[in-house]
Amino acid sequence: MKRTHTPTRAIRLHPWGLQVLGCALLWGALAGEVRAQSTTVTSPNAAFSRPEVTGLGGVVPTAPVRLRVWGFEVYDARLWTPVGFRHGSYTQFPFALELQYLRKLEGAAIASRSIDEMRRVGAFSDAQAQSWLAAMRELFPDVRQGERITGINLPGVGAEFWVNGQRVGVVKDPAFARLFFGIWLDERTSEPKMRAQLLQGLQP
Repeated sequence: MKRTHTPTRAIRLHPWGLQVLGCALLWGALAGEVRAQSTTVTSPNAAFSRPEVTGLGGVVPTAPVRLRVWGFEVYDARLWTPVGFRHGSYTQFPFALELQYLRKLEGAAIASRSIDEMRRVGAFSDAQAQSWLAAMRELFPDVRQGERITGINLPGVGAEFWVNGQRVGVVKDPAFARLFFGIWLDERTSEPKMRAQLLQGLQP
């Protein structure tokens, strides 16, 4: 897969690993049996700026939380949230979710695992799944250690995605955004421990 990015464009939808650790793991467990361990990681540079969040205005980063699966370090996750953010109604706020990867992963595998995890959060049709999967495969590149994918929640619009500080596109579907960010923020997440650490200090 080429690592260059095409010009920014909107993807309009109708109605944001090791082949993800053996094409089966990224956020959840293999066959629903193995669960990842997540560990909070402190960072002395927690307040540094990201190009992708400058448009949100006044957002503050949480401490990064590291996901480990079977001892493999997968990514560090953090939220960038505005004053007054309430995670119980996250769809109503503009915020960013940043994943900084710690190993090489294929973009197609990230997209596929995202669909699997979104199904835990809420129901959607096969047509939506295929449309969303195609959108994510187009937006998510193969990543290497140190690279990041950031999703921006656009209330009432959808989700905007950035790769290494460059905007790559937007999925214009609020239902997609709710379920995608729900992978980490919804109570039905496959990683409740990680969710608790990620949301620590934020209003319910």
